[in-house]
Amino acid sequence: MKLKVIKTGIEAIKELRSLFLWENHFQFVHNKCHENGWADTWLFLIEGKKVGYGAVWGAERREDRDAIFEFYLTRPFRKLANLIFKEFCTISKATLIECQSNDPLLSSMLYGFAQNINAEALLFEDNFQTDLVVSGAVFRRDEESVTTEYEASGYFLSLDGDIVATGGLMLNYNKPYADIYMEVKEPFRHNGFGSLITQELKKESYQIGRVPAARCNINNHASKATLLKAGFKVCGAILKGDIK
Repeated sequence: MKLKVIKTGIEAIKELRSLFLWENHFQFVHNKCHENGWADTWLFLIEGKKVGYGAVWGAERREDRDAIFEFYLTRPFRKLANLIFKEFCTISKATLIECQSNDPLLSSMLYGFAQNINAEALLFEDNFQTDLVVSGAVFRRDEESVTTEYEASGYFLSLDGDIVATGGLMLNYNKPYADIYMEVKEPFRHNGFGSLITQELKKESYQIGRVPAARCNINNHASKATLLKAGFKVCGAILKGDIK
């Protein structure tokens, strides 16, 4: 069997990436690495035939290329995953694996090829509709805000004339997903405003044809509780490990 791992551009793996995203049905948090030029891509060939691809970026510094964050093989060649991944590690000279636990192929490579594995963030997907209300709180959007291909910003909660929470939607992830972000001002925390604005941002996401998603640091218990209360559920984690 003649295996080749060739560094290439995004166009050479475009169809394979489409298969990867279609097959997995989740928000891929590193999707923007390709669009922003933060990643190198590698094509896998067996007997001259395209069978998959991989991608490497900088885990700490964007200019580095030390962490494998994508690894995809078409179904007939997944039985060769260990062999192909080992060659990919050697050729790319990556020292880390960074993956989502809901990515079954790369996470299986993580458990087989890495050590010192740890989780740094939790991933959330929408689970159910909520009807949260905080008396007197009003959800609005700044009239001057616009929605771009990257972001829908300018949303806020007001209470008695004070802005108590702000938030928006990051749209530079793989479609149809939108990543919710929000912040409650310090004096108004622990009063339900975080879950309320998250609930309303979920609605806004659907109204612009996107599926809401979110994430938070694994040790941020307050954010986790807020997202769960607003109808999200944990769907995975971002994992990192050192290649053995």
